[in-house]
Parts: sequence; C-alpha cells; structure tokens
Amino acid sequence: MTIRVLIADDQEMVRTGFRMILSTEPDMAVVGDAKDGREAVAAAARHRPDVVLMDIRMPIQDGLSATREICSGAADGPAVVILTTFDDDAYLYDALASGASGFLLKDASADDLVSAVRIVANGGALLAPAVTRRVIDRATRHRTSSDDSSAVSRLSKRECEVLRLMADGLSNAEIARTLVVGEATVKTHVARVLQKLPARDRVQAVITAFRSGLAYEPR
Repeated sequence: MTIRVLIADDQEMVRTGFRMILSTEPDMAVVGDAKDGREAVAAAARHRPDVVLMDIRMPIQDGLSATREICSGAADGPAVVILTTFDDDAYLYDALASGASGFLLKDASADDLVSAVRIVANGGALLAPAVTRRVIDRATRHRTSSDDSSAVSRLSKRECEVLRLMADGLSNAEIARTLVVGEATVKTHVARVLQKLPARDRVQAVITAFRSGLAYEPR
C-alpha cells in the first residue's frame, strides 16, 4: 500500500525538503502541499491523503485550527502529524486536543520523519508514552468532561483497566504482563476501547481517560 502524504508548511524550502525525503521511499507518495492552513484543509478534502504533515504557525489559518477541521471530518480521514520548532508543552497538548496523532520537532532526522509517517499511517501515535502522560496530565488535571465520562461508562471493567494502563504510558506488551494475559488479547481490548469511546488512536483515548477522571481513580 502506498502512503499518500500532504505537506502543509509556509516555508517553501521546508515543503521541498520534506517532499524530497519522502519521495525516495518506495511506499510513500506526496500528493500535494499547502502554504497555509486554509489551503491544507482544501487540499486534504481534494487529495484524501493518509497522512498530513502540518506546521503549527502559518498565515491565514494556523495549523491547529486546520487540524481540528481535518480531524472533525470522516472517521477514516487522514492522520495528522504536527511539525514545529517549538518544544513546548502547551503546543503539544493543543495539537493532541485538536485531533493530531503525532508531534514532531522540525529538527528531527529524515529517518524520524519517515518513521513518523509510517507510524500514524498504520494507526499508531507518535509520542513517547512518558511525554504523552506528562503533558495530558498537566493540561487536564483540573478539567472534567461529562461527554468523556459518558463515553468511558460504555467500557467494561476490563476495558477500563486497559485504558488506565494506557494512560500510565504502558505498551501493549507491558499491559499484557501487568494483567497476565496474552498480547493478542490486549490488542483486542485496545481496539474495543478505541471503538467505544470513540477515539482515533491511543493518544485520543488517553485524553478521554484524563478528562473523564478515570486516569485519577484509585486502582
């Protein structure tokens, strides 16, 4: 399968550089680019990419609001990786809350960029678990959402356990060891959690866990 990529950045040299890097990969194709958020939203609707590489600071419409528009569409819409030069928790949380599946600094290596595209195209989330938990915890500790609480109430007792462990930053293998079950069983539970919430990926599920208060409940 060829991964279709859209590049949104207000700097032409950045767009060209990313296109050159990704075009050398046999499983990737750059289907378009955009120099601002408005163009990115229109291009995403026109080209239907699998992954959008989105800069945060762009004219006319910024990357965060463009991400919200793109991610509020169809459930099978593109995954968004936020690209920025700003290593800042506030930007990171805003990107995740907007629906992004990943966050990558622009000084990352070419290999990191390629890996990021593959990870989110396969339904993964591009963030180290410890970073994800730290940022979401900090941003949501004093926020609760009745909608998120209602969504979590649809989960079984075991699915709630799995979601709490996801919020702790554990991988599927680590969750399997903690619950003394097979990793395939954990994958099934995670898939059901994502479906019931509903959540685009693990990051969005963890945000729901924190906003609902589930991540803070005693074990």
